Parts: sequence; C-alpha cells; structure tokens
Amino acid sequence: MVSSLAGLTALPQVQHLSVGPILKTHSPFTHLLHSRYSSKHDLASYSSHPDHLSAVRSSVLPICLDILAVDWLSPHRPPSPIPPGSAIRLTLMKAKEDGAVGEVLGLIGGFEGRIAAGGLLELSFGQNFSPARAQGFGIASIAVFKGLGDLEALDSGVLEDENVKVRGFLESVIDVDFVVPGGLPSDPSASASL
Repeated sequence: MVSSLAGLTALPQVQHLSVGPILKTHSPFTHLLHSRYSSKHDLASYSSHPDHLSAVRSSVLPICLDILAVDWLSPHRPPSPIPPGSAIRLTLMKAKEDGAVGEVLGLIGGFEGRIAAGGLLELSFGQNFSPARAQGFGIASIAVFKGLGDLEALDSGVLEDENVKVRGFLESVIDVDFVVPGGLPSDPSASASL
C-alpha cells in the first residue's frame, strides 16, 4: 500500500506527497498520506487520475478498515515539498457549533508566532471543503517541524493555554504525528500493517 501510494508523486498535479505509518496513535488510524496541490482543480485532476484510482482500488481499499480525508486551501503560502525527516502533526477538529469555525481558525492563526522559535517550519490550516470524506471534521491543521525532537518539545506545554482555548470550541480532536520518509520503503512488496 505505502509504495503504491508513494508512486503517485510522479503525477503532474502533485506538489508534495508523503505516505507512511503514524508515530503516535492518538487515534484508531495507522497510516497517513499527506499531499499538496496548487489548486482545487489539481486536486480534482489527481483524485480522478487513473493511476490514483488504481492505487486506491488495488492497494488501499482491500486492507483499510477506515479512511478519513480532509482538504483545505491554505491562503498563507503556496504548496511546497516538505523535506524528508521533517515531523508533522496533523490535527483534525470537529467544532461544537458551525459558528465556532471562525473562532477556531483565528486562534490557530495566532499559534504560528508562539511556536516559530521551537523549530516550526510552517503551519497550514483551514476549513475542510470535502465534508463527505471527513466524518464530521470540518477544520484541519498541519504543523511541520524540522524534526521529531521539535515536535516532541511542543508537547511539553508550549501551547497549553492556547490548546485549552481552542478545545473549548471543539466536540472532538484527532492528532496524528508523522515523519516524512526519506524515500520509498526498501521492500516495495511489503504491505502495511493496519
């Protein structure tokens, strides 16, 4: 599964794609595919591309018990590749009320300055525009750090006050940690453990 999905980096619409097992299980999910596109049109072209459909049908659907996907536009920066070895925290958020989405996005936007000194390379966040695949999660963020040590330092309480404020608006949260692999697995026939 992992090598099949990683092979999709060759598609022309893809600005960045990394896939592999998650580090810490804060959720029932075991693997993460993170990809970036220049536009909604490029995402739609990728999603309907025969190579993508084939990889999903042959390598993902037969072994995955659950799939959750969120898509958002990040107006703050253009999509760019993320260096291998970077640590990522994906946070999926389900607001208690629709009106809380703006409040949550505003609070998240204030985090970047607080954690920039702690090895943060970038923070991307937004409102999900693919609700049918998101199981009710309407807000998502990805914090990219130089390495795993920087991500682990975040857990030591740097943003505890801010997290409490944000979580007051949320019904549920899923955090998924991931390290961008340096390349394809050495054994492309190895299957993922789900």
